[in-house]
Parts: sequence; C-alpha cells; structure tokens
Amino acid sequence: MQLTGIHHVSALTAEASRNVAFYTGTIGMRLAKKTVNQDDTSSYHLFYTDATGSPGTDLTFFDIPGMAKEQEGVGSISAVCLRVPDRAALARWQGRLTELGIEHDGVEERAGRATIAFRDFEGQHMVLVADDGEEGVPGGQPWERSPVPADWAVRGLGPVTLTVRDAGRTARVLRDILGFRENGSYRLPEDPAREALVFATGAGGAGAEVHVVERGDLPFVRLGRGSVHHVAFRVPDDLQHAAWLERLEAAGFRTSGLVDRFYFHSIYFREPNGVLFELATDGPGFAVDEDPEHLGERLALPPFLEPMRQQIEARLHPLEIPRP
Repeated sequence: MQLTGIHHVSALTAEASRNVAFYTGTIGMRLAKKTVNQDDTSSYHLFYTDATGSPGTDLTFFDIPGMAKEQEGVGSISAVCLRVPDRAALARWQGRLTELGIEHDGVEERAGRATIAFRDFEGQHMVLVADDGEEGVPGGQPWERSPVPADWAVRGLGPVTLTVRDAGRTARVLRDILGFRENGSYRLPEDPAREALVFATGAGGAGAEVHVVERGDLPFVRLGRGSVHHVAFRVPDDLQHAAWLERLEAAGFRTSGLVDRFYFHSIYFREPNGVLFELATDGPGFAVDEDPEHLGERLALPPFLEPMRQQIEARLHPLEIPRP
C-alpha cells in the first residue's frame, strides 16, 4: 500500500474571473471542471489541469469573494510547483513572465532541479520546475487549445513546500504513517541559511515530492487569498483508500472519514503542525459527468446537488471565462 504522488492542490482566491484568466490565459492550463465548493455551494470550486484532467495535474481554487490577504506563517503549504519539460522551457517561461509583467525570480536550483519562482496576482507563491528527463511519476498531456505552445507547457504538479514549526513531527508522519522516504535536503535559494528536507513517494520525481522547511521564528499562518488550503495525495483505488482510513485512525488521527466528492473519494486529516492533508482516489475522474471534449464549459454539479441547481446558480456571482 503506497501513495503514488500528489493528486491535487487546493488554494484560495477572492477573484474567480481573474483567477480563470490567469491560470488559463497566462499559465495555459485547462479549466477542466467548473463546480462549487461542496461544503459551501455559494462559491465556485475551479479545477485547472492538463488536457484530460489527469490526477496529479489538478491545481484547484476555492472562490471566496472579499477574502482578506493571507498572513504568511507556519502550518502552511507555502509554495506549489508546476512542471515544465526542461530548462529550455524555463527560458521561454522567463521571457513570457517578463513580457506579461509578472513578478518572478531568475532560474535557481531547488533539490537539483532548475526552477523559476513567481507569484500570481493575489500573491500565490508558485514555482515552475523543469523535469529535464527525470524518471518518476509521468507528467500530464498539454492541452492543445492552450495559449502556451505544447513543447513548453505546464504538465502537472511538482513538489509542494510545507513551512512548519517543528519539521521532525511532520517528517515522522510523512515517513512512518504515509510511507514517504527521505530523499536528502537542499538550501533554499531565497534564504541559503535555511534548508528544506525532501520526501518522496511512489515512483518519485517532481510529481511525488514534499519539501519541508522549519521556521520556529514565524507566527501561525492566517489563511486568505493567496493561500493554499490543502494538498492531496494519490490513492489508486477505493480498496486501498479504505485501508488508509484504517491506518490513519489506528495511528490516532482524527479524520473526516470517507468523503464522496463524486469526481474522487477523499479522507482529510491534519498533520501535527496543522497542515491539512487529503488522500484522494484517482477515479472516477472528471469525465464521469461531462464529455471529455467539453470539460469545464458549464457548471457541473454532483448528483446530490443537482436537484438544487436553480438555487445554487442564483447564488453564484457571474464568472467570465475567456475563450482560448
């Protein structure tokens, strides 16, 4: 029983239309599912993916209009990586970000990979990371209707960085409970006095890593726009998913139990430093209720919310989706 990589990352936005414009227009990902937050149907839940909505390529956003900006601190997912093919792709991205006036760093090494750090319009800390032929969890398929050419397009999620007060406690959960293996460390390019510990699962590579940074000098994070809400890890099927629930509860974790999100099944729990983890199944997937050629073009609701469509749509603010 082994987690096979990162399934998705869910972040927070206060401006859904600008968010769609940025992640589809600037970053060139596909809006593969436009649905609602199942725990608060008055707001959108937007899923940006590769061409087919593959697990491991999902960057998602909960839309909360009027939300204050994040106050950065510990207990947080402080950076999210997006995978691109190679260093040549990074050079193209550096030019694109500069041309579009997006704040970014130069090419820097993180865990032996070439990267470019940047922030979106709400301050979300993102990092482009070059695969450069590295073996491990394969990337996704570039979307053919993306404004970014396929040979340097985003291919999915890379490592997530956790900033915590006590790295040892998080490391024990990753290693002893979730089965990650320790894979060295590196100095942070933005702060060489500090290091990040690297943990890998499954086949490894950029799509299956968690990086942990200890910061005892920071306050606890206050979530807001520009924050990451949680990270989800991949479970191949429902049988293993149920076994993971037994394992977590036997280890004393307070969990959500099994939650049916329709597009995947989930278990939520917090690790000791307060970061919210999710274990999510690879299936059924986003094509369960939409034609794969037309993902994300309409408001999709799971069957248990469909009877309330009229009320839900009346509460949602208009979402302007640019056409590719």
